Amino acid sequence: MSETHFAKAYIKGVDSMPRKTSIVASLVRDRYVADALVILDNTPRRAARPVKKAIESANANLLNKGISIDPKTIRIARISVTAGTRIRRYVPASRGRALPFEKVSSNIFVEVAGEEKAKKTENKKTEEKEKK
Repeated sequence: MSETHFAKAYIKGVDSMPRKTSIVASLVRDRYVADALVILDNTPRRAARPVKKAIESANANLLNKGISIDPKTIRIARISVTAGTRIRRYVPASRGRALPFEKVSSNIFVEVAGEEKAKKTENKKTEEKEKK
């Protein structure tokens, strides 16, 4: 029986509103990584690029763990977008006033899960045992 392994990536300070970024994240929630990357390639929103980078980073983290993972079984286990730091700025207004506004950033958290590849040597041994 193959074991499930997890890896995560956390990207902070994305210059996009969390509400807009979470709309893009919800498009790929609970999908396979290969499908999610195709969807994000064809999504015409600005937040699609950082979400794609976060998924690719989590995917690379899982594949570089030192465990043989089957790339076809890697799926997005969790993806969430939270509000990041807020930068306070001012816009000039009429009659010498300054109106405040906030630039809000986003934090993207992605966790991927993948199944371990079945080892060929184990399959041969189990087949021999079953024959006996």
